Amino acid sequence: MILAHAFGARYDLPVPLYLFVLGGALVVFVSFLFVVGREAEVTPGEPEPDTSYIAVNRAVPAVVGLVVWAGLVAAGMTGSQEVAENIVPTAFWLIIWIAVPISCGVVGDWTPWINPFAVLARLADREPTRRRVLNGPALAWPEWLGFWPAVLIFFLVAGGELIYNVWATRPAVTATALLAYAGISAAGGFFFGAEAWLRRGEMFSVLLSTWGRTGLLRFARPGRRGFFGGLDQGFEPTVSRMTFVILMLMSVTFDGLLATPAWKNLELQLPPRLSVGSSGYIAVAIAALAVLVGLAWAFFGGFSAAVRAAGRLQGGVVRSLADLVPSLIPISFGYLVSHNLDYLLVNGQLLIPLAGNPAGLNGWNLLPYPFNDSYEIHRQPLPPAAIWYIQLTLIVAVHVAAVFIAHRHLARAARDRLLARRAELPWIAAMVGYTMTSLVLLAQPIARGG
Repeated sequence: MILAHAFGARYDLPVPLYLFVLGGALVVFVSFLFVVGREAEVTPGEPEPDTSYIAVNRAVPAVVGLVVWAGLVAAGMTGSQEVAENIVPTAFWLIIWIAVPISCGVVGDWTPWINPFAVLARLADREPTRRRVLNGPALAWPEWLGFWPAVLIFFLVAGGELIYNVWATRPAVTATALLAYAGISAAGGFFFGAEAWLRRGEMFSVLLSTWGRTGLLRFARPGRRGFFGGLDQGFEPTVSRMTFVILMLMSVTFDGLLATPAWKNLELQLPPRLSVGSSGYIAVAIAALAVLVGLAWAFFGGFSAAVRAAGRLQGGVVRSLADLVPSLIPISFGYLVSHNLDYLLVNGQLLIPLAGNPAGLNGWNLLPYPFNDSYEIHRQPLPPAAIWYIQLTLIVAVHVAAVFIAHRHLARAARDRLLARRAELPWIAAMVGYTMTSLVLLAQPIARGG
């Protein structure tokens, strides 16, 4: 079955929890001291890189994407409804939802031409048909709509992973959602044109392009070649875009929150009508995620206002936040990888036996060992200490990168070096606070105590 997002074995951290957390905060502060006196060589960064290149389908990857999508829908609809026997839950919730975003964060966003929802949106973007149906060209994307469709879809899918996962991971439910979303994406491409829909409405395109900013390659998008090269470009300074990015960050944080003793105690104290898995509990958890996003908005927005005041920066708070949030993307990516590392190593093995019988149908074991039910899952592929040191190394690296990114932006935005240094102080405080909170949550599955 699908395992929880936790480590196969709990163990004591090599250092006390408070040293683990303070050490992470110290890394951020020391990195700041290292870069604060250095000149930043920067080039102007435009908000939201041009995405016009996504308007062309490429035959081979498009066919591959559509075949994989159709196969998952068919396996989920017609195959076994036992989670452990059907490839759909593992393929979507482990590979598509976690492994693919991580790969984009490492390599860059390689998915635009293979993403079946993007392919369907482009196939539906036919001007002659649209003129016959609408008696005119594609509808203009309303300014008030912004990124809200992508925000809503992301919130619903994140809830499926974290909150109502017992229901959402059922093969037929996941397959039905994939089919329904394909229809939504095709409709978006038809009514608004593929580029408008993929740029702001199609959740996977927005999500993976955002993670792809940290990757090594640009795949025709603006930015420096190399890791984190796409983060010189600020995000579009709108509330909806900022909400999407903050929701990305907080979904990882909320996943860690669910593993804390405080949340477990809360679950035990809830009345029977709010027991885990009930509709009442789901409503409480959804509200908690929404509140967390609101608190993060207030936290980062408040510090962005302080940065703007200290550095006498041009533009409003949302503009300032849109320029500063790219510096948080590496940190969040580090926690995304660290939090899911053991989950990927253990549950990823489920794809091996499932490859011989993807739909879990009786008598359909077509491949020999290890691609059948004889394969045994290795529940601890790496020693727990090795995982911890991998996490620690990654977290240190992404924090250092985040400080450099913030430094580069503020050196460009402020009118002189003195104002740039003043502006960095509030944002470093925000990064330290985010770091300490995230490290506490990250340590919960691997430590018995502080």
